[in-house]
Amino acid sequence: MKPIFYQLITLLAFTACVETEFEVPESNENEIVPDGTAVSIASVLGNLAQSSEPVISYRDTDAYITGYVTSSDVAGNFFRELIIQDAPENPTAGITLQLNQNALYTVYEAGRKVYVKLDGLAVAEENGVVQLGIRDGNGITEIPASLIPKKLFRSTEVAELIPLPVTIANFSPELENLYISLEDAQFNRREVLGESPKTFAGEATDEFDGIRLLETCEPRGTTLVSTSTFAKFKSVALPEGRGSISGILSRDFYDDFYILRINTVEALSFSSTNRCDPAELQCGLAETEGGTVIFKDNFQTQTRNTSITGNGWTNFIEYGTQAWEAYTATGTNASQGISAQIDSYQSGNPLSVGWLITPPIDLTSYSEVQIRFETSSSFADNSELDVLFSTDWDGTPEGITQATWLVLGDAFVIRDQDFFGDWYSSGIVKLSCANGDTGYVAFKYTGSGAEASDGTYQLDNISITAD
Repeated sequence: MKPIFYQLITLLAFTACVETEFEVPESNENEIVPDGTAVSIASVLGNLAQSSEPVISYRDTDAYITGYVTSSDVAGNFFRELIIQDAPENPTAGITLQLNQNALYTVYEAGRKVYVKLDGLAVAEENGVVQLGIRDGNGITEIPASLIPKKLFRSTEVAELIPLPVTIANFSPELENLYISLEDAQFNRREVLGESPKTFAGEATDEFDGIRLLETCEPRGTTLVSTSTFAKFKSVALPEGRGSISGILSRDFYDDFYILRINTVEALSFSSTNRCDPAELQCGLAETEGGTVIFKDNFQTQTRNTSITGNGWTNFIEYGTQAWEAYTATGTNASQGISAQIDSYQSGNPLSVGWLITPPIDLTSYSEVQIRFETSSSFADNSELDVLFSTDWDGTPEGITQATWLVLGDAFVIRDQDFFGDWYSSGIVKLSCANGDTGYVAFKYTGSGAEASDGTYQLDNISITAD
């Protein structure tokens, strides 16, 4: 009973003077530094990385790590976990602690320096990030409440946290569990503009977490903000503006993509109303395809593992070395016979931009021109596929970047969170409201050789029809 009694006394001491749920009590406690050998968080991460086992257990050791708390459960977006990093500014390593205790912010608030004794604990990668807890088979579980006062000690120091400025293109395992900031950011127009702007995690379709697409304007990039459906701010509308956001870089539950987790809505400062959205062409969706076929291609005449050529296509590499290619595949992520795909996996390119553009579409001789196509992916990661439309492109490779390209906002393109084994229809997208005599549809891929942005997109069954 002594450990439980000690914890109750400790919690009562820390919470007795709390006037609101957001206030952390002041304490006259003395600085307590554990006896033993100080080791870095980076060394713990390194030990796991070098091991052939999924879990490393610490036994008969006096080692401890020092860190600064970056997470806060004050608003419910973190639950029974404490994330710490090795410095309040310019950190180099971070780790998650699994703790069987609620209201951690009342004792271990953001910026609080803490010490963690490693003896009896275990480290493993869970849900894509490295975590500390109690060994449970080939994984770990939460440190029991009775053990927390014996393993986790708080210092009297509370430092000001300075988020590490990074770009989305620089996301890497080395930045996981670190408190970072993204500048010149905004939520994707599909999340915040239009008739049904989204909340952080309050939509009917949100289960466990709300996943929202965030993009940076310069340099360009996309990532995801993840908010628990138990967060107190889940029903707060996403801000429409543009600015900076600070949070902890992590991975989604299935370790498929990077996410940014925020403590409270104060993590966002989107004061600018000057968004960087591309202009859109939105003519609406048709219920059925037209009876006259203007252009159709399912890539069956292409040669596998070579660049898409012929049939009027323009296959243009703007940056890097990656072009649209014909491919076949079986299994879960099967092609539809021969399909088109593009990726940047192991390309070594700091930036990959590849265009696949249809032959010219006559907008004057036909009425109700429309396009339909299908997309799939092999984990899109942070790469992007934009479907664009232009009526002023001169038809030359040199003129592609000089033309005005509008986003086909009505067209559906597979997203990173969609199942990669399926093919998704764009819908029957109308084009006839465009101003001009001749139009072109472009499928523009943006990625890089970095692991976070080297995703694959696939394309098939393009059909342009008219009445």
